[in-house]
Amino acid sequence: MTKSLADWKQFKKTVKCTKHLFFSQKIQDILNKTRGPWELMNWVRKRNLPAVKAIKYNNCLYLNINDLWHALYSTFNLVQDCQVNVEILQEIPDKALEEWPPFSREEFLNNIAKFNNSSVSGPDKLMWCYPKCIINNEECLSNIINITNTCFELGL
Repeated sequence: MTKSLADWKQFKKTVKCTKHLFFSQKIQDILNKTRGPWELMNWVRKRNLPAVKAIKYNNCLYLNINDLWHALYSTFNLVQDCQVNVEILQEIPDKALEEWPPFSREEFLNNIAKFNNSSVSGPDKLMWCYPKCIINNEECLSNIINITNTCFELGL
């Protein structure tokens, strides 16, 4: 190999292609051997503390997690038995209660129709296709609307 520009470009191209083939093969091996692409990431490595200003407690800087926990624990215990003046809450004016307009059948159907059937609505993992199926029955729909309106009337 000479020191010519053409040889140098050929060398760089060969190195780039070789690296690409090597890492593509490694990725493919990991994907074939494990369950998914998330295995390519390092999820369990030690995490650094977030970049924040140092916390001062008793005129000392606390930079590691054990010292920060000690400062938090000590601060909490200092105020744990302090009396709280709840009379200040009496100075806050009461707001007038507003009447909640009842749900209409159309409003309820329009709002629930916005959700994708395959999406999950909450921690119960109930997909939206099931409530949509239930409200196709007129009696079920009217009962759900009545329960909803009753909850608002009672303030639940």
